[in-house]
Amino acid sequence: MERFAHLSGRSSGLNWQGLMEQLEQALPHTGVDEQSLMFFKHPKRTVTLSLPVRMDDGRVQVFKGYRSVHSIALGPSMGGIRFKPGLSSHECEVLAGIMTLKNAVADLPLGGAKGGIAVDPTLLSAAELQRLPRRYTSELVELVGPREDILAPDIGTDEQTMAWVLDTYNENLGNNVGGVVVGKPVPLGGSYGSKDARGHAAAVVAERVLEDRGERVQNASVAIFGYGDAGRRCAEGLRERGARIVAVSDLQGGAYDSGGLDLGALKTHREAAGSVQGFGTSVTPAELLALDVDLLVLASDFGSIHAGNVADVRARYILEATSRAVLPEAERNLAAQGCEVIPDLIASVGGVIANYLEWVQDASNFFWLEEDVLLAIDTRVLVAVNAVLDFARSRRTTLRGAAYALALEKMHNATSLRGVYP
Repeated sequence: MERFAHLSGRSSGLNWQGLMEQLEQALPHTGVDEQSLMFFKHPKRTVTLSLPVRMDDGRVQVFKGYRSVHSIALGPSMGGIRFKPGLSSHECEVLAGIMTLKNAVADLPLGGAKGGIAVDPTLLSAAELQRLPRRYTSELVELVGPREDILAPDIGTDEQTMAWVLDTYNENLGNNVGGVVVGKPVPLGGSYGSKDARGHAAAVVAERVLEDRGERVQNASVAIFGYGDAGRRCAEGLRERGARIVAVSDLQGGAYDSGGLDLGALKTHREAAGSVQGFGTSVTPAELLALDVDLLVLASDFGSIHAGNVADVRARYILEATSRAVLPEAERNLAAQGCEVIPDLIASVGGVIANYLEWVQDASNFFWLEEDVLLAIDTRVLVAVNAVLDFARSRRTTLRGAAYALALEKMHNATSLRGVYP
């Protein structure tokens, strides 16, 4: 299960204002006008749910749940379900908007969505952890579907969670439909490569961008902030390309070795201890963010780099392997510090591509071999990255500005063709 990150000192940065400011900065590089941008400013819908769940001790506890659909201009919405303390409807709306942009950059026929429940999943028993997503799905059953809104795993949820969501949806409707959920187990119609796609593709993106800058991943020093599924697979992918993974961290602590961590031994330690803490030389997550490395991979949650810690960053490149890991007020300072951000819209695009491929396989009831899936992910990731690199070069803008501009143009084309009803 992916772990969540604490929000101390950074929750205020996840807001519409910051996102809209960055989109408006990208606007002059496009043929999009302010009128088209208005479509982006307003999510299609956001629902708030009260979720009564019977706990193991017999009492009933009511949890707050949310589901925000930002846009369906390009196709049905798709986005994750996160279980995280303090989750709000506003957080879901901003992340749903980012999902719309990410799907557009990847050239997928999908809109963006995000939802979840305000809960610490580590405090629930196994039985309670099953009842909660089943209740959530039951409340949403009339609003989701393979052609309406597709649910995916996110922070605090995993493929087992999605199996329960799938079962609950079909039990409620008397169906046997797989495409309402992606990121589910392979025996239930899941796709090979889905769990590792985001981290795998992040390594592909890093290699391509550094190559474009006349540099190589080989022998580059790398620190991984957030050693969950995505962070682990990204580390493995970069190590396969010759990089030195000098530090990794999770919620409990971090591990450091200037010569490069032994990822195989680290895996064994993490499985036994439940954390990377205690392996190699100890380092705190805050200390990891300040390491002098070639590449800093952010694979935890939004706001890992914010105004309060940006001055400590010494990395030459930041790979934003999760949505909104660098907040706008921090990114303004990074260029002056000699650090280039490889933004989430391309760095974490592998996850949305893998989810799309699973959805397509479910729709056709024809499933590909693992090597076919990985090849399709790599191909689409490189197409997206190359488009952003070319746009940034020709328009003399940042990678984030180029990614946002490309996404806005695709949204503009879709909304213009659809028109306004009635």
